Amino acid sequence: MTARLRDALRSTAEDVPAYQVYERALATARRDRRRRLAAATGALLVLVVAGVALPLTRTQAPEPAATADAALPDRIALPPIGTLHVTDRPRLGPASVIFDGPAPRLHGWNDVNTVGVVDADSDSYRIMRMGGESLAGESVHLSPDGRHLARPHGDQDDPGVDVVDLVTGRTRRLTSPVDRSVWSSPVGWSADGLSLVVRDDVPVAFEGATYTTVLSAVTVADRRWTRLAATAEEAHVGAVVAAAPGRLAYQYGRTVAVTDLDGREQSSFALPAETWLAGKGAWRPDGAALTLATRRPETDEWTLRQVDPTTGRDVGPLRLPAVSGVVAIRLLGWAPDGSALVAAYEPDPLAPDPPLEEQTNPPATSDQQVRTVRVLALTPDATAPRTVLTAPDQVVAVDVADQVIRGGRIREARPPGGVGGRFWLWSGLLTALVTVGVLYAGRQRIALWRDDRRVRRARRSGG
Repeated sequence: MTARLRDALRSTAEDVPAYQVYERALATARRDRRRRLAAATGALLVLVVAGVALPLTRTQAPEPAATADAALPDRIALPPIGTLHVTDRPRLGPASVIFDGPAPRLHGWNDVNTVGVVDADSDSYRIMRMGGESLAGESVHLSPDGRHLARPHGDQDDPGVDVVDLVTGRTRRLTSPVDRSVWSSPVGWSADGLSLVVRDDVPVAFEGATYTTVLSAVTVADRRWTRLAATAEEAHVGAVVAAAPGRLAYQYGRTVAVTDLDGREQSSFALPAETWLAGKGAWRPDGAALTLATRRPETDEWTLRQVDPTTGRDVGPLRLPAVSGVVAIRLLGWAPDGSALVAAYEPDPLAPDPPLEEQTNPPATSDQQVRTVRVLALTPDATAPRTVLTAPDQVVAVDVADQVIRGGRIREARPPGGVGGRFWLWSGLLTALVTVGVLYAGRQRIALWRDDRRVRRARRSGG
């Protein structure tokens, strides 16, 4: 090789840019570490989410037949913080009791109220959130078999009723066809659980003045609406609705009407003073008589009596004990031994007296008048009512599935404590997010730390 060729090769080599072997190798190693770190973090996040979420999804929904052991718990408690919703998995299945009130865990921000739901044969609890005021047994109703919950949809611009299936978690919307209705609310179920009785408020002149109340029966499956009655709002039509096979009884003003589900009136009769249709369980089990609740002003006691559904005349004594010291009672149904199960609303001693114009209406059971609610069994020939269900203070409304009442079983309850499934779900997700954030923010420090460890190992091995 000549000197001239050597100079040309040297010049060419000097013009070639130097390849930073160490720096490129270090950058490649850091990139690979970042990828491995991201993959590990993603896997960790997936595992955390799966570990929390899978227990909520892998359990199959219980079948309705699983409620053969349905029983009334002898007490209810406030739902734990983070309790699962009725639409969460695992599904609750048919329920035995629903309840609500102004208690701290049942009343949230922006008038968001919560209805507590208790499983038919266990102490599993769920909740259902609602906007605006809600009262179990008055504006929220449990179907006779405990499988469905009916509630107002809550949209004044598009009024209707929601029916929540506790077995599947699905919600069926029943949009009101009532012209100019501004609010729809369920007021009761038919005896077979296939139809709902719905009350609509229609403004007479302009919204906020006075209203006409329209009472309708709607089939849940095919959404067929049938008008039952329409009266002035002051008549409180549908404040109490009782169902028997193929028949409905409802009160408006001081009158009780009996109709079929197609809206044909079969009879009506006037009520005496201080007397009301007793509640959703007002029909006797054989359908031959209706039950009325009477308040004795001189003793402030409540008694039940049965009347002929055609004429309203007494058809014989019930021999049931009186209930005293309560604001009102609502008859929920009849147990196999002939006992009447009633919701008894205990007064709040600090509550103000209702306005004079409201004192002749059906007795108030709102959270302003009631401290708590109990379910009592009025057994024939007993000397006093027997308490079969208690509730915490500020739980002021309760509804019980008809099949639970007819079953006659009462179980010792052990309401859940601690925190619920949603608490662990959100805690797990928050922990995962914080972990990912910390790892991402410290990625450079982690990379330098790993480089230092690699260099030290290399030095030790080379030394």
